[in-house]
Amino acid sequence: MKLHVLLSSGAVALAQQVYLPVDGPASLLQCSRNGSYATAIPAHSFREFSFTQTETIRTATSRPAPTTTTTFAPNYSRLSSLVPNLTTTQWGNWDPASNATPTDAGVPYGNASWTALWTAIPWVNFTRGLYSTTVEPTPVPTSELVLPPPEPFGPETCYTFPKDFLLGVAASAVQIEGAVADEGRTPVHMDALSLFSPGRTDNFVANEHYYLYKQDIERIASMGIRYYRFSIPWSRILPFVLPGTPVNQQGLSHYDDLINLVLESGMLPAIVLHHTDTPIEFYPNVSSIIIEPDTGGIGYTDSGYHLSYENVSFEDAFVNYGKIVMAHFADRVPIWWTFNEPLLGARNGHSIDAVIKAHARLYHFYKSDIKGTGKISLTLNDNFGVPRDPSNDSDVDAATHFNAFQLATFGNPIFLGQDYPDAFKDSVSDHVPLTAEDLSYINGTADFFSIQPYTATVVSPPPTDTIADCAANISHPLRPYCVTQSTTTTTGWNIGYASQSYVYTTPTHFRTYLNYLYNTFRAPVAVTEFGFPVFAEDAKKQADREFDSPRSVYYQAYLSEGLKALWEDGVDWIGVFAWSWADNWEFGDYAQGFGLQTVNRTTMVRRYKKSFFEYVDFVEGRRQK
Repeated sequence: MKLHVLLSSGAVALAQQVYLPVDGPASLLQCSRNGSYATAIPAHSFREFSFTQTETIRTATSRPAPTTTTTFAPNYSRLSSLVPNLTTTQWGNWDPASNATPTDAGVPYGNASWTALWTAIPWVNFTRGLYSTTVEPTPVPTSELVLPPPEPFGPETCYTFPKDFLLGVAASAVQIEGAVADEGRTPVHMDALSLFSPGRTDNFVANEHYYLYKQDIERIASMGIRYYRFSIPWSRILPFVLPGTPVNQQGLSHYDDLINLVLESGMLPAIVLHHTDTPIEFYPNVSSIIIEPDTGGIGYTDSGYHLSYENVSFEDAFVNYGKIVMAHFADRVPIWWTFNEPLLGARNGHSIDAVIKAHARLYHFYKSDIKGTGKISLTLNDNFGVPRDPSNDSDVDAATHFNAFQLATFGNPIFLGQDYPDAFKDSVSDHVPLTAEDLSYINGTADFFSIQPYTATVVSPPPTDTIADCAANISHPLRPYCVTQSTTTTTGWNIGYASQSYVYTTPTHFRTYLNYLYNTFRAPVAVTEFGFPVFAEDAKKQADREFDSPRSVYYQAYLSEGLKALWEDGVDWIGVFAWSWADNWEFGDYAQGFGLQTVNRTTMVRRYKKSFFEYVDFVEGRRQK
C-alpha cells in the first residue's frame, strides 16, 4: 500500500504541511529503531489464568475556593466618572399569552415602549421555559464526578503545559440563556433567525442558563475548569441601545452576581461583549438580517456593524455599551473580547471598518482610562485553509489568499500596524481605506491572537477562472473568498472524520495552524473555541451520548498537537476554551451537540459527557506545578 505521511515544521518559511510518499506501513516514529523489541522474538508459555484487570475509581477535582482576591482594575465606584450621567431602571417580562397591557403609554423608555419592541416582530410559536426566577444550586453528587474508563491509546509525548496555561469552557448568551424577553432584555437579531427558516428551532428557551447559572457554574467548577468564557448581551444592559438611555438594573445585578459566583467557585470570568447579538433596533426591518447570496456580502447574517439607529452609528453605540460594562466589571475580569467572529456578521467593507475602530477605542479605554491590568483581544474565525496539493504553487497561493481574507483583514492593522491585505481590498470594493493615523491608533490593540480553529478546509483556485476574475464579479458563486473549498485531498480521502456538521477532525493541521498564526501575526495565540459534534449523537440513548469517545479523541489529539507546536516549534500557545460546556442552540439546531454535557430539553437536566473528564484531565495531568 501507499502511505502519505503529513509533517510540519516550525520554521517560518516551512510552517506548511508537506506530503512525503512512503511505501508500505508506517514505522513507529515514537519508538527507537534500536530498542530491545525491534528485533526480539516474543516467547510463548502457558500460565495460570486469572482476571487481572483492575478498575481504578477517580473523581474529578473541583476548583478550590480562593484564598486571596486579585483585582484587575479599580472598582466601579472609582470608575463611574468614566461613564457619567447613567440612570438605571428595570422592566418586566413580555408574555404574548398574557392579557396584561402596559399603562404608561407615551412615557419615554417606559414599559409600553419596551413592550413595543417585542410586539413589532411577528414571532411564531413564542415559547417560555420552565423557570421564571433564579434557581439555587445543589451540590454535584460525587457519583457524577467519577471519571469514565480511559481510552486504550493516548498521546505519546511527555510534554507539559505551562503553569499559567488557560483552561476554560465557552458559551454565548444568545445560545444558552433563554429568557429572551425577561427582565428587561429586548430582541436581538439572532432571536428572529427562525422567522426566515420555517421549522428551524429558536433560542427562546435554549438552556435556560439565565435562571440556572448557579447550578451550571457549580457543575463547571466541579470539573476543575479555571476560566468561564461567556458573553453579555448588549440588549440586556441597554434595552434601548443608545447612549443616554436607561441602564437595566436587573441586567447589571444578574451579571454582577454571576461574576462573583464564578470567582467564589475558584474560577475566573472571561467576557465577550458582542457574540452575534445586535439589538433589533438597528434594523429597518427584520428581513435585512439575512445577507442574500450574489449581493456582494461577506458574512452569512448581518450583525449590523455598518448600520445606524437614530443617527447614532453602531460603532459609537457599541463603544458606549462596552464602556458601561467594562466600568462596572473590570475590577474582577482578567480577560475581555470585544467581538466574536465578526467576519461572519459583516455585510460590507464599512462593517469591517466599524468593528476594527470600535475594538481599538475600547482597548484604549480599558488600558488608558480604566488602567486595567487584564488582557483584551477580539476572536476571529477561519477554518484553516490548507492547499489541496502543497507542491502546487497555485494551490498554495489560493490557501494564502483564503487565510489572508479571513485573518489578515483584522490581523494586519491590529497586530502589525499594516493595511488590509490585497485579498480583502480586491474583493470588497467599498472597503474604507485606513490612514496612517488610523493604523497608528489601531496597531497593538490586542494582547494576544484569539482564534476558533474547529477544523481545516482544503483549498484550490477557482475551477474555470482566476481569483482576480472572481474578486471583480460581485455575483460570482465563489465569493467572497474566491477559492474552491473542499474536504478531500489529492488522495481522494476526506481531510478527517466527518461530524454531524461541517467539522472534520484535523489535529495535524491544528499544529500547522498554530505555527501559521504565531509566525504571521507575532503574538501569543489562544484558542477560544474548538469542539466537535459527534455524528448522530442526538439519536443515541442517554448513556451512549455520555460515552462520547470520538469527542474525547478530538480534544486529546488537538491538545497533543498543540503541545508539539509549543515545545517543538516555539509557538507561544497560551490557552484553550472548549466549545461548549453543554449542548446548546447552534443557530437553529439543537441536534448538533458540541457540548461537554448533555441537556434534557424537557427537564433541563445536565449530565457530564466522557469528553469533559478527558479534556480537563489531559491538561491538568500535564500542568507544570
